[in-house]
Amino acid sequence: MENEKEVTKISWKKRLIRMGIGLVAGALLGYAYYYFIGCNSGSCSITASPVNSVLYGMLIGGVISYK
Repeated sequence: MENEKEVTKISWKKRLIRMGIGLVAGALLGYAYYYFIGCNSGSCSITASPVNSVLYGMLIGGVISYK
């Protein structure tokens, strides 16, 4: 019984690490998208602001990395 708890803790730790990596990678890619492609006119709600691009990138990175 104790061994199952340890395995569950390890799997949760791996999942959290994977999600953290996904969030960081998504944030970096979101900012890169804003910086290199972005929208200069301000009419694009996601790419007009670096904060929005980073948050959206983190959301996508978190969803993709969650397994």
